[in-house]
Amino acid sequence: MSSGKQPRTLSHGSHWSAIMQTQPERSQFALQTSPMANNGHRFLLAAADLQAQAFKAMMRYQIETHSFLKHRCEQNVKLADDLVAGNEFNDAFDVLITFFQNATSDYVTEAGRVASIGSKLVSETARRVRKGADTTIEDLAASTVG
Repeated sequence: MSSGKQPRTLSHGSHWSAIMQTQPERSQFALQTSPMANNGHRFLLAAADLQAQAFKAMMRYQIETHSFLKHRCEQNVKLADDLVAGNEFNDAFDVLITFFQNATSDYVTEAGRVASIGSKLVSETARRVRKGADTTIEDLAASTVG
């Protein structure tokens, strides 16, 4: 039931190995890489760096927020203890006034910390973006000259 055709086998000196080793000629329509394409990897690295910075910023805010809330919860527990320990109405009133004064001071201080963190993060991000832009501009200038 054979059709008479033998399967082709590849040998070291065969016609098939010569075909496999030749490379096609470059087409006249092949895309030329632009200086911008050469810096594409730099753009991707810069984007990843910005994402990492955003993640770190978010984590700093979370750490600060959790630290502040822990402190405020401890103060709330202390308030309850102080209210129960007081025997007179005036003692309770003084405890509440002191609690609200401290809480107001804590919230104002925390707002300053958050603003400071935000300012540092914006400054750091701007510095990194500027450095990346300067490097890219220098590379583009070097690639157009050379």
